[in-house]
Amino acid sequence: MKCEDAGQVCDKSQYKEASFWEKLKLNVHLLYCSPCREYKQKNVKLSIVLKRSKLKTMSLGDKKDLKKQIHQEIDK
Repeated sequence: MKCEDAGQVCDKSQYKEASFWEKLKLNVHLLYCSPCREYKQKNVKLSIVLKRSKLKTMSLGDKKDLKKQIHQEIDK
């Protein structure tokens, strides 16, 4: 597995989108590739920080209203 592929599978695995075989190949790759192990560790830490931050997103309706306001201002 190439490092680029390992990074993609690592991301997929984090969101529970990777297949069993992808995870298996990733784990084998991680045994001998320290840069990819470091990438995985940083990814896990980032996910933990984001979960703890309790970020809230704007509702779809609010987004549409904001977009409308922006377009109105641009059209002036």
